[in-house]
Amino acid sequence: MKKLIFLSTTGLFLMFSCQQKTTATVETNAAVPDTIATPKKEEKLVMNDAEAILARKEVPILCYHNIKDFPASAGEMTKTYTVKPAAFSEQMKALADAGYQSILPDQLYDYLVYNKPLPAKPVMITFDDTRGEQYSIGAAEMKKHNFKGVFFVMTVSIDRPNYLSTTAIKNLSDAGNCIAAHTWDHHMVTKYAGEDWNTQLVKPKAKLEEIIGKPITNFAYPFGLWNKEAIPEIKKSGYKMAYTLSTKRDSIDPLFTIRRMIVSGNWSTDRMMESMKTTFVNAK
Repeated sequence: MKKLIFLSTTGLFLMFSCQQKTTATVETNAAVPDTIATPKKEEKLVMNDAEAILARKEVPILCYHNIKDFPASAGEMTKTYTVKPAAFSEQMKALADAGYQSILPDQLYDYLVYNKPLPAKPVMITFDDTRGEQYSIGAAEMKKHNFKGVFFVMTVSIDRPNYLSTTAIKNLSDAGNCIAAHTWDHHMVTKYAGEDWNTQLVKPKAKLEEIIGKPITNFAYPFGLWNKEAIPEIKKSGYKMAYTLSTKRDSIDPLFTIRRMIVSGNWSTDRMMESMKTTFVNAK
């Protein structure tokens, strides 16, 4: 009898345990969703044509060369292409106080081509000719206002005295600035033929990409001079945009004739701010 009671009790215990396990399994399975969310399709971007790009409001783009002191007796070329350090500092502060925010070429491209938004008051700050003080003074002053710049480098000058070093170029890029090409040795694009395109466009691009480890997709014409024959070669070399000075944009290739304004060392800060408005009359 005792044996029979023991077997009955054991059987009830095992049955009750199995029921508990079954119930737990059902509750766990019930918590697993029986459907899988379908991922959203990426929005297909439509590129603007030349007419639509030209209809977009321009962004003020400033162009600096030398940032150093010069005497009152300096020649007009020096005064035009050189801004004193104190003046540059004052100009950056004036831009910041007026609510301007710096943008870089990728942002400009997306704005012009895909209608993507920009800050309410955008400005692009660019530097030509690879001068060393653009790093030691220019980048340092811009950093105070959270500005980033575009540095157009002619590769023949890299690591020469008073010019940007390889290390400086890499540091500028790593800090979020844009490194761009300005030919090998600053010869006018309008004079190129044969091997010149490779020497002045392709090799500098490759050299800069080797230094910073990123694609180089922007190019500035020496002296701001360009012709229609140059644009297909620039495109073929892998550039997305090219920059002139204050001349009219091309109606067919506006992305390769983007306008900039040289900031003269003869100007006061107020004059510089006013020149931005008159040069880019339809600016954002």
